Amino acid sequence: MNNRLKHKVIVSVQAMPNEPLYKKECMTAMMQSVVKGGAGGLRVAGARDVKIAKELFTVPVIGITKPDVLPKNWKELVYITPTIDDVTTLIKAGADVIAFDGTMRKRPDCTVADIIKYIKISKRISMADISNLEEGIECERLGADIISTTLAGYTNTSELNGDTPDFGLLTKLVENVKIPVILEGRIWTPDEVKKAFDFGAYAVVIGSAITRPQVITKRFVNYND
Repeated sequence: MNNRLKHKVIVSVQAMPNEPLYKKECMTAMMQSVVKGGAGGLRVAGARDVKIAKELFTVPVIGITKPDVLPKNWKELVYITPTIDDVTTLIKAGADVIAFDGTMRKRPDCTVADIIKYIKISKRISMADISNLEEGIECERLGADIISTTLAGYTNTSELNGDTPDFGLLTKLVENVKIPVILEGRIWTPDEVKKAFDFGAYAVVIGSAITRPQVITKRFVNYND
């Protein structure tokens, strides 16, 4: 990647199949909009959107897979790129970076080590989405290229509570690992982006604050909460 993501704002352009923006033309327009606005990379879900991003843009594309509907016990499950088949799908679609659940929870048919090894053999960049310091350290030991705080607050082993980015985890990771650390999750303001870079973030991923209008609207409607 030649540091193409370093100090960049990456935008997560995703929607669930039951949401209006999931339509191909909507996802395409959203990607075009954020790249025009200066996004230094895209994080997208599924082969369809990876292919769209690779066909239209030159910025790095981070690919993931996830279920069409999250189950009620989603905090207990590995659902971001959980299998080797998922990794293969993203590689065939052209993703530059493969992001996957880097927690130590049980997977359907493989281990974190298996996924990292397969991505490396396929000459792609591996990005481990983790929820705590121990997971980040272990993913570095296993050979991950990048660590992201994506799952902070979204597992039963995460210490994060509330609706703010996990700057504490970011700081600990920067101090304890040598590979790039990306801050992702609950970022709502430019000041938080600046703070992330001040704390040593390699890059920042922003999703809902830019690309999920129903979530943005709800924050304004529920202004007293």
